[in-house]
Amino acid sequence: MSGAAAHDSHHDHHGPPKGWQRWVYSTNHKDIGTMYLFFALFMLFFGGAMAMYIRAELFMPGVQLASPDFYNNMVTDHALVMIFGMVMPAAAGMANWMIPMMIGAPDMALPRLNNLSFWLLPAAAIMLILSILAPYIFPGSGTPVNTGWTLLPPLSIQTGIGMDFTIFAIHTLGVSSILASINIVTTILNMRAPTMTMMKMPLFVWAWLFTGLLLIAVMPVLAGGVTMLLFDRHFGTSFFDAAGGGDPILFQHLFWFFGHPEVYVLLLPSIGVLGLVIPTFARKPLFGYKSLVYGMGILAALGMVVWAHHQYTIGMSLAATNYFMIGTILISIPVGLMLLNFIFTMWRGSMTFETPMLFGIAIILMFSFAGVTGVMLAVVPADMQYHDTMFVVAHFHYALIPGAVFGLYAGVFFWLPKWTGHMYDERLGQIFFWWTTISFNITFFPQHFSGLAGMPRRIVDYSIQYTEFNVISSIGGFAFGLSHLLFLYIIFKTIKGGAKAPDKPWEGSQIGTPGLEWTLSSPPPFHSFTEAPVVK
Repeated sequence: MSGAAAHDSHHDHHGPPKGWQRWVYSTNHKDIGTMYLFFALFMLFFGGAMAMYIRAELFMPGVQLASPDFYNNMVTDHALVMIFGMVMPAAAGMANWMIPMMIGAPDMALPRLNNLSFWLLPAAAIMLILSILAPYIFPGSGTPVNTGWTLLPPLSIQTGIGMDFTIFAIHTLGVSSILASINIVTTILNMRAPTMTMMKMPLFVWAWLFTGLLLIAVMPVLAGGVTMLLFDRHFGTSFFDAAGGGDPILFQHLFWFFGHPEVYVLLLPSIGVLGLVIPTFARKPLFGYKSLVYGMGILAALGMVVWAHHQYTIGMSLAATNYFMIGTILISIPVGLMLLNFIFTMWRGSMTFETPMLFGIAIILMFSFAGVTGVMLAVVPADMQYHDTMFVVAHFHYALIPGAVFGLYAGVFFWLPKWTGHMYDERLGQIFFWWTTISFNITFFPQHFSGLAGMPRRIVDYSIQYTEFNVISSIGGFAFGLSHLLFLYIIFKTIKGGAKAPDKPWEGSQIGTPGLEWTLSSPPPFHSFTEAPVVK
């Protein structure tokens, strides 16, 4: 033991290994966080290319580019790639980078497990790509995966071999998420500096504590559901086959028991980022820190018991629909209170409007609008009309792009100086903000109206009366996609060079509930803390 300790102590003074081995074998939380972030960046463009195809196809009525099956394959994999391949790995990359530095830990609690949880992601990405290519690699193997991201039977039982690749990809992504969540939760609970009590932790750390617990609770349910689906496809079972005594509605319950908490898995890390960005640029302590912590906990708990509001049309009893309707509406209370906390934090603050703050304000405004349309969808008679229309697509994207993706952008611009040691180009950052915000609204706002007019989702063709809405939406979509080339340029320009970032790049960095990351240099050393820091 003493020899191992001496070796570890000696190794603390070493820099990173050289060459490819640094990345393949790394157990350093910053290196693994960087790999998560670059993987998410790749998947952002991969999933974004699918979105560009979808908007090109819907630019005019009629089948424009490919078959209806291929269109629905793109719809399916766009969702899977963006949710499992982009948003979750990006949030996990930020957690890997920042949580140990925020709480004064030398590294993650389980470094080798951390390495494994990342390297499962490229394997899953390869399987997702194979699920798209399967009908062309294996002629006669059946139709592409055309079920939508929910993979609902009986269609998913009848689909070709691509569905098997999708199921194995989901299993692999699920294992990665569970392992990463166990690691993050263990790190937060066991690796804090002695003076870093729970109620001194930055809000981002709390957000990831609830996120990790949610993933550990619900991801195995999805794994069980897709395993049963695999058995129905190949081993003669009838879990979801009505002809054999099964019930396809069971899969809906299993999927949405995972799927609705998954929305909060995507949202909570961004709420944590807001809890750092808003106080920093308002130069005021966070208003109602404890109420924000309790609000996130209530949100996570309620998110697990309202899943069937996605299923009002299946014929549930009146008592069941009333329960899920009331529970869903109640969720708006903690969400609304958290948004008010951020508004009160800004009230009479000495605000400046750097790029992270602009994204923070946009999140509050647009996510509030998503909350309004969400309450509309929670009301059973209204949802009977809106269900499976483009109105649902518009609501979903107003919830997740401002609520999750813009939060990631705010985090990237907020921490990029700390990560790279260079300040990003603020002028380009603000151009990117306005470009994405305006083009996002041009893309998705018209979809509310096409949905209210009756346009169904997941359909390659549409009636001529929806043309104007779709033309506007497609033009906005192309502009939104192109804006991310500027995002890519800003990132690589900052990595390559720029003005040197101070250790505290933002004037209000330690206002509110500061973490220990601001005590480190920019960029931080390879080994962050060689002895336990003290929280003042």
